[in-house]
Amino acid sequence: MADCEQFTVTAKDVDQTLKKVQDEVISGVVSETFTMAAAPCRSGLAIPSEIASLSSLEPKHAVVLDPLTHPGWDSLVEAHPGSSIFHSRAWARVLHETYRHRPFYFCRLANGQLKELLAVMVVSSPWTGARDVSLPFSDFCGMLRTAEADGARLYNLALETGRQRKWRYLECKSNHRDWSGSSPALVFYGHVIDLDRRLQTILDGFQSATRRSLRRAEAAGLHITFDNSLRSMRTFYSLHSLTRRRHGLPPPGFGFFEKISRHVLAPGHGFIVTAYAGVLPVAAAVYFHQGRRAIFKFGASDYAFQNLRPNNLVMWEAIKRYAADGFTSLHLGRTSVSNHGLRRYKLGFGAREERIEHCRFDFRKRAFTPESHRVHERFCGLFRCLPFPLFRLAGRIIYPHIG
Repeated sequence: MADCEQFTVTAKDVDQTLKKVQDEVISGVVSETFTMAAAPCRSGLAIPSEIASLSSLEPKHAVVLDPLTHPGWDSLVEAHPGSSIFHSRAWARVLHETYRHRPFYFCRLANGQLKELLAVMVVSSPWTGARDVSLPFSDFCGMLRTAEADGARLYNLALETGRQRKWRYLECKSNHRDWSGSSPALVFYGHVIDLDRRLQTILDGFQSATRRSLRRAEAAGLHITFDNSLRSMRTFYSLHSLTRRRHGLPPPGFGFFEKISRHVLAPGHGFIVTAYAGVLPVAAAVYFHQGRRAIFKFGASDYAFQNLRPNNLVMWEAIKRYAADGFTSLHLGRTSVSNHGLRRYKLGFGAREERIEHCRFDFRKRAFTPESHRVHERFCGLFRCLPFPLFRLAGRIIYPHIG
């Protein structure tokens, strides 16, 4: 590996690198004992100490709910036309059980229906302090609201709560036109394939290079499996670790993916698509879905088989499956504006492009602030050269703190 020639990796190097990464993400240490005790707000909005009876809530009330303690949460969310898998109880369980993040979902309900929702989780860490993120490890998580609601009251409640609890900042991962004074901290591309069309029409919308890649993959005799088992998740994770190492970014610990397998895939909210060359898995992807909309969440491959274009075939087979099952759209997740190759790959499938803006309010500065990347490129070379067990260990150490 050419990138490794300049490194002699020792245990001391590992300790120093992880310390540098910690320093990058720490701008101050804030400790917090987080409770759901009632806290009066100057805005007059109530934060109940327990989950209130939904039928007792009046339209004027904004409340904080914990979806983990409310079995009927998914029925409320799925009835809202703007909801996604990231608003679900299953995703909240993944984040809470893996990283101990605490759900703090600001809501307004009326007549037993969800009218507005700002779903956030408290990420509390001795490295990075306590802050509210909507939502960690989610490509997007827009506020849900009705046409007549402006969403301002939930933002105000979240800000008021953050001030009282001395959070460092509030970060939201979507376009927030209703958040007065907000400005983007980071901007990503999003890509969506509309599936409510004839399959041939979808295929005709692919760029010619993508269609050629599909023909090459099919000619190579690759075969595809659909599965939601833990065994398939382990296969995916092996490929995922190879992909992350190639990019110099440690993978999250397998516990995160085990929780996804248990709470999202096993109940029927997604599957894993794997491409095999003979008996060897060469590419795999994890897809989520809720209602009639799906999302491409994770993709991975063995670079040694890139010439067979297995990633293109995996995506095409998922598109065909979702279209046949009556889904209306497949979101391809967020893409960094600097990742031109990934953007080109997604546009090759005829996806329409959108902007995903992240906004972050810093409570200490009392202002919206830009966000910088936590792990800089100078660490990537060293991460690539770590022994594989240490490479994975780095991910298990870092990800609980960055959210």
